[in-house]
This record gives sequence, structure tokens and C-alpha cells, in this order.
Amino acid sequence: MQGRYRTPGRGHPARRLVGCSHRRPGRGRCPAGIAAAARAGQQCRGDPAGQPGQCRRRAGAGAAGPGSAGGAPGAAGAGDRRSPCPDADGPQPGRSAADPPGRTVPRAGPEHPCHPRPERAGRDRARRPGATRHRRAARAQALRAGLLALAQEGQADIGWQADDLQRQHRRLAVFDMDSTLIQAEVIDELAKAAGIGERVAAITERAMRGEIDFRASFTERMALLQGLSEEVLEDIGAGLRLTEGAERLFAELKRLGYKTAILSGGFTYFARQVQARLGIDYVYANELEIVDGKLTGRAVEPIVDAQRKADLLQELASREGLTLAQTIAVGDGANDLPMLALAGLGVAFRAKPLVRQSARQSVSVLGLDGVLYLLGVEDRHTRG
Repeated sequence: MQGRYRTPGRGHPARRLVGCSHRRPGRGRCPAGIAAAARAGQQCRGDPAGQPGQCRRRAGAGAAGPGSAGGAPGAAGAGDRRSPCPDADGPQPGRSAADPPGRTVPRAGPEHPCHPRPERAGRDRARRPGATRHRRAARAQALRAGLLALAQEGQADIGWQADDLQRQHRRLAVFDMDSTLIQAEVIDELAKAAGIGERVAAITERAMRGEIDFRASFTERMALLQGLSEEVLEDIGAGLRLTEGAERLFAELKRLGYKTAILSGGFTYFARQVQARLGIDYVYANELEIVDGKLTGRAVEPIVDAQRKADLLQELASREGLTLAQTIAVGDGANDLPMLALAGLGVAFRAKPLVRQSARQSVSVLGLDGVLYLLGVEDRHTRG
């Protein structure tokens, strides 16, 4: 079977024809029968059964090539020249002896109809469903890792996110409390008052790094506080300090119409105080059980652990008629990771290494109002 090509002017070298002497089982001759190419060294891969073939270049009148009407298969005229197929054994023109048989040899000139050029084959593979998406995801992950390393080396905050409509149309922001909204872990402060500060602080640190389960560690720490006087709570609450930038952040969020919430593994007693100071809409935290003016040391269900925080985020978004893409979550510990992953914008704030690497965004150098930059709010847009 011969193909067709546009005939150049008389005497033009492209009038010479290229044929192929091998057959493909059940499909007749190779469609390279008359590929329009006058360049020497044009090659053919061979038939699908793995048999090497030869491409014949008819270069003169009277040649009886396989692609001509009157020639017998395999017969050659005086002007015929043969160039071996790349599937044949031994070194070939343009190839080294180390190259494996069947290797596609890049060449210039028109593409051989038997097989695409290597670069075209690569493009075809790249068009497979999902290939582009996976490559983009891999590049994005590599870029994010590089930016994170650069931020750590340079002691700077670098944010990288899609500049889409959702960025400036989020309407619910939820926050961890301890070491996020306030500069302390309240349970450690209670332990100090009970004389067991170092012991409880070590458990807290391991829980925040994700080394031990939060629920189990919380129950263990609460048991150590049994018998602590209720009077200590008021003194600790009065001494709590807000994180730098917290007041400015909440003033801007309120001005922009955001709903805000505390989702804390700490205690409601202290969260209510923070709520009053910052004008926060919702508070969810753990209850302290007090009997006869002393802590019982028992954890009151439901404990606000990692999964509970994620569930509360979904519940609040549904209550406000919002999608999860319109939400922000900010936290520092391993028990914040589920809600950071679930929110449209998850921010690790001065977080443990595991949390900083896992969260999509992080703020480690700036104050809490650095979150405003991730919302697209510039300094000139704020009133502070």
C-alpha cells in the first residue's frame, strides 16, 4: 500500500521515493511505502512481530523496489540503496554499539510513518489522562519544600498559594487557643501551680509534636491536677498574655465580616476570657470538673481532640451556610492538623516542625496578624 505526497518540481530530490521491504502480518506493506524523504539514513523500526526490516530508497529510473508497481519484493535496481532498520543487530549509522537493539534513533527530516519521533512519543505519553495534573502536583510540592527550607534559613515567612476568588472570599476563621491566641499552654501553668510543672510540660510537648495521642495525654495530665484549688484558676487567667498581632487580626476580621471561633484542647474557663477580650463569636474547649472548690482530675466528655476540632469546623461552616473552602484554621500542634487540612486555608502558626511541614501555609516570624497577608489584605487596607 502506497501513501501519497505532493510532488515537488521536476528534478527536486524529494521526488525520490522511500519504500520498505518488510510486511506486517495481516496488514500488508509498511505504510512508509513512499514517505516523502530524500535524506539518506532514514530508518524504519521493523514489523510488529519483531523481525528486522530494511527501508529501500529508490534513487533512479528502472529501479524495481517493493513500493513500485512492477517490482518483486526484495528486488533492487542498480540505483537502489538500503539503510538497515534500527531493530537489526549490530551498530547502525547514528548509533553506538552500546545502544540496545530497537532503540529509536533521533534524526532530522520528515517523520517516518511507522513510528513517531522520540520527542513526539514523549508528548503523546504526557497527554495521558491525569499525567499533567500529577506533574503539576509534583512540581508544586517540590516548590513548596524549597520555599519552606528557604524560609527557615532566612528567618522569614514565605506564603505561596493560588490567587483565586476564594482567597478573598473566606468568611469563617477558627483558632486554637494555647500557644496560638495566647502565649502559654494553660495546662502547664496549672501544673506549675500544683508543683508538677516539668512533668506535665514534658507530656504536653510530646503530644504537640504528635509523638503520643492527644486524648490519652490529656487524660493523664488531668489526673495529675487532682486536688488543685479553684482559686488558682483566677490568678492564672489574669496573667495570660495575648499573642502579638491577635488584637489587630480580630479587629480586621470583624471589619471584613468574618465569623470567628476558638476550637481548643484547653479549657473553657480561660477560653471565655479570651473570647471577651477579642470579640470572638464561638468557643469550644474542655470543661474543668470542680467539686468542693478543687479539681477532680477527671476529663469531662466530649474531649476536644484533633477529630473533634475537625468535626466542629464542619459544623460551624454548615451553620453559617459556608463551604469548607471559605474557612480558615490556625493552630500550632499536631492535634490541629486535621482541621488545618480540612479548611480552605490552613495556617501553622509558630508551630512544631511536623505541623509546619504538613500545613499548606505557615507563619513563624510575624505575629498573628501575618495571617492577613495570606487573605490578600495589605497594610494599606487595614485601619491599624
